[in-house]
Amino acid sequence: MTIGIGLSSCQKNFLDTIPTNTVSSSIIWSNANLARQAVTGVYNQLLLDYTTNSANSPFWDARSQLLDFDANWISNIGQLNGTATPSTNDYLVYWKRFYTVIHRANDVITNISQVPDMSDEEKARLIVECKFIRAWYYYRLNILWKGVPVYLEPVAATEADKGRSTEAEVWEVILSDLNACIQEMSLPNKYSSGSSDFGKITKGAAYALRGKTYLWLKKYAEAETDFKAVTGLGYALFDDYKMLFKEENERADEMIFTIQYIEQAGFGNAKSWAFGNRGSAGAGWNNYLVNPTFVESYEEINGKKFDWEDYLPGYNSMTPSQRSVFFLRDNMTTVEIQTMTNFGADMSKYLPQGNEARVKAAYVNRDPRLAMNVITPYSAYLGGLTGTEIDYVLRWPYRGSDQAEPFDLRTDTNSKFYYLIRKFVFEGREHIFQQYSPIDIPLIRYADVLLNLAEALNEQGKSEEAILYVNQVRERAGVALLNSNSYTQVASTDDLRERIRNERYWELAFEDNLYFDELRWETWKEKKFYPGNGLMEIWGTTTYTYKWVGEQNWTWPIPAIEIEMNSNLTQNKGWFN
Repeated sequence: MTIGIGLSSCQKNFLDTIPTNTVSSSIIWSNANLARQAVTGVYNQLLLDYTTNSANSPFWDARSQLLDFDANWISNIGQLNGTATPSTNDYLVYWKRFYTVIHRANDVITNISQVPDMSDEEKARLIVECKFIRAWYYYRLNILWKGVPVYLEPVAATEADKGRSTEAEVWEVILSDLNACIQEMSLPNKYSSGSSDFGKITKGAAYALRGKTYLWLKKYAEAETDFKAVTGLGYALFDDYKMLFKEENERADEMIFTIQYIEQAGFGNAKSWAFGNRGSAGAGWNNYLVNPTFVESYEEINGKKFDWEDYLPGYNSMTPSQRSVFFLRDNMTTVEIQTMTNFGADMSKYLPQGNEARVKAAYVNRDPRLAMNVITPYSAYLGGLTGTEIDYVLRWPYRGSDQAEPFDLRTDTNSKFYYLIRKFVFEGREHIFQQYSPIDIPLIRYADVLLNLAEALNEQGKSEEAILYVNQVRERAGVALLNSNSYTQVASTDDLRERIRNERYWELAFEDNLYFDELRWETWKEKKFYPGNGLMEIWGTTTYTYKWVGEQNWTWPIPAIEIEMNSNLTQNKGWFN
């Protein structure tokens, strides 16, 4: 086990920045300080989900309708490009990462009772903190693999030879761990923003995760009870959606379970860097690009469904190449006009002095979360690459310089015109080191819980009550409330189900919830693999398309190397080495 030392007072909880393995595991449990650092080692493993951003471990939303992976990297995601096999490294990366955390947690849960100079109350609290983290990763494993080996005690690598428990059995293990968290008197409901313990596991997190587990089991009454319990623990929506995802507000009462980061190599999140653009301080890579279908799903502020025809008559009947004319900058040069003509743009519709304003109007009167989550055409983004804060504008075709007019927003994808991400991306000079952002990553927050609660209620036929919780989220967003006008009138349980799902997309964009939601709703195939979908330019031309592996794609294969090492493991149906 790696034991950390030297946690400074200015750092967040559990960020062990001076790791060492010089402490023998045989003496860890003889000293309270060493035992606490063993718990720190469990929490530190959470950091790995976002401190590394390789092609072998893309962020989860890249697998959902929301995002597409840069064309230079998509060949590494066999699940999406049609080449997946049990030997695909992507599957092994997560299997090993998740079990590493579980084994660390098991070590604490089994051994911390031996510590002589620690109170029983502290031991009990640290045990259930580790049980929550163990439950979190079994939750993810069970969603992806539908039944996995269950280890609840420490084992050596050579002894990890169990067969798979069934999916139902794993759910019971998860529920048992979360029950223990909820029943433990020493575990607080929540920590205040000023608490030195902020970031540790709480009953609020345990209730929320147990509720999510019940949603998977379609036990909607039980889910309702748990999510309602969270609503009584002091959590609340933060007033400003955009500012919620800034470092200064990462301890807001909306945050229930977050991964804590600092601006230091190895201990900062890489999401800001991977989402960022070349105008961002520290120079982001924009590895992830926003799918136009998702952007087009955002409603008008009054709840009316968005339709390009309302702004650009004829748009829907044009080919994607023809539509590109609407996204061109004003005052195109002769060469630029010829290039776009050759591309297939219908230049008869080009407005030399009003093209930008015409398309920009299509984004102005939309759900405000669109502008807070996505950099749309001809909107400004405050960059800080040059050391000076500069308003860059996303224009096409790209011209310009980082330090001179017209200050076009530069990306790693300038040969194409894509929607870019704004959420989690540095603005101005607020942070400098892109590859290790200090912005905490929320895994569960209160808006997520409210929408889960609405879903649980609606599935029981309690639609009127469900609407109340959806409207809390919509009110904070600044959009028309459900049942407030003809556009937002809820027609049925089925209608509200779709509205709740859409609300989760708009509210939780890029927070890595939606792939798991699409699997649970069984909508993933239709959302991600519909004909022609893939990495698309804003007007709809595709850079690449997705390829469905087969129905086995709904469940991940056991990594081939794990089956080679453990003959007791059986492969999921449809997967062959």
